[in-house]
Amino acid sequence: MGAFKAYDIRGIYNKDFNKDDVYRIGFYLPELLKTKKVLVGRDVRISSPEIYEYLTKGITDSGADVYNAGLTTTPMVYFLTARYNFDASVQITASHNPKEYNGLKISKTNALPVGFDSGLGELEKLIKNADIKVSPDKGKIVNFDMKNEYVSFLKKYVQDISNLNIAVDCSNGMASILIKEFLNKDIHYIFDEPDGTFPNHEPNPLEEETVEALKHLVLKEKCDVGVIFDGDADRVMFVDEKGKFVSPDLMIAVLAHYFLEEKGLKGNVLQDIRTSKAVAEYIEKFDSKMNMWRVGRAYAAIKLREIDGIFGGELAGHYYFRDFYYSDSGIMACLIILGVLSKMKKNNISFSSLISKIEAYANSGEINFKIEEKAKAMEKMKDYFTSIEKPTAFYDFDGYRIEFEDWWFNVRPSNTEPYLRFIAEARNVKLLDEKIDAARKIIKEFN
Repeated sequence: MGAFKAYDIRGIYNKDFNKDDVYRIGFYLPELLKTKKVLVGRDVRISSPEIYEYLTKGITDSGADVYNAGLTTTPMVYFLTARYNFDASVQITASHNPKEYNGLKISKTNALPVGFDSGLGELEKLIKNADIKVSPDKGKIVNFDMKNEYVSFLKKYVQDISNLNIAVDCSNGMASILIKEFLNKDIHYIFDEPDGTFPNHEPNPLEEETVEALKHLVLKEKCDVGVIFDGDADRVMFVDEKGKFVSPDLMIAVLAHYFLEEKGLKGNVLQDIRTSKAVAEYIEKFDSKMNMWRVGRAYAAIKLREIDGIFGGELAGHYYFRDFYYSDSGIMACLIILGVLSKMKKNNISFSSLISKIEAYANSGEINFKIEEKAKAMEKMKDYFTSIEKPTAFYDFDGYRIEFEDWWFNVRPSNTEPYLRFIAEARNVKLLDEKIDAARKIIKEFN
């Protein structure tokens, strides 16, 4: 079984894991998290009903109760987990992966993520080695449809955005079941019917071809902004009025206008290790401190709570909020950002103009190198660049982020694939290109 990952359980259904694995996961999850009730939600993937059936059979056979939240976005499950004091919850989803994938996102008390280092590793051992002994007191399934309460919570972040012309791509994913509760009828929607076959494009906004339809719509309808969600609506990304995709890390700086400027909050903000240096510089203008940490919800949600951060974000389009139990919500981020853009437009500042005030460097975006000897290549890259220039900062908690006077780079191994992920940023394009070329030459030695 190859579905246990760093952040969740995920893979191609009936290849990397199957219904028997799911049953065993359900059976041992209550024991792992020491609870007698488990909240379960699911997305619209074709395999989700079968996974739900066998997961809940395992849970009830263990003697625990299932609280069935029905069709949900992943953030809705986080919200209900914390709001109703569940010590265990599962969202059945494969997030942004293609239709043949599915998985389980597991959370514990306070909606804290359960990653491989915080429980999934132990769970994997249990399902491989422990015996099933069905409880004589089987659990029950309780209907727990709390969509209206989640909608009421999010409506606190709805602002007057009537001056904005907006395009929204729901990717045929779970944002489709909620977004129209908050945005008016004049929105230009595409792919807004939930469909687990994802007939129009994969539900991954980080793939360039995925965003093409939204870019076209923004330009055709002369929109101020385009919004695109991933499959389970825990991530959101944006296109400006010129049809240009906006790097998601820069939107952390946009969020500052709501939390740090409009609300007048001061304190800690969180970014991942790949985030543009420009974002921290922008945040500091609001007398707040940027903190850097590892990639992924399994780390970010815990870190934000640890530093009592106001909000945070990642290059992958996750945005975390203290007011959302330190968890991420694509729709909450969307509502707040649209409010900021509306106020900017009233001051004759377009989306692209706002981003140009934030974006101060030439950035490579994340480049993936297919390579098996990831650790050796990382060390070679570190040794090479630090031998020719003295670093001004050095971070080694998620691969390496090494900063120099006029540029920086991060190189980190994929947790699930034979890829080395590289990103660099420099004061100008010429310097950036030189550094990318040097990195490529190092990688060639290992191919």
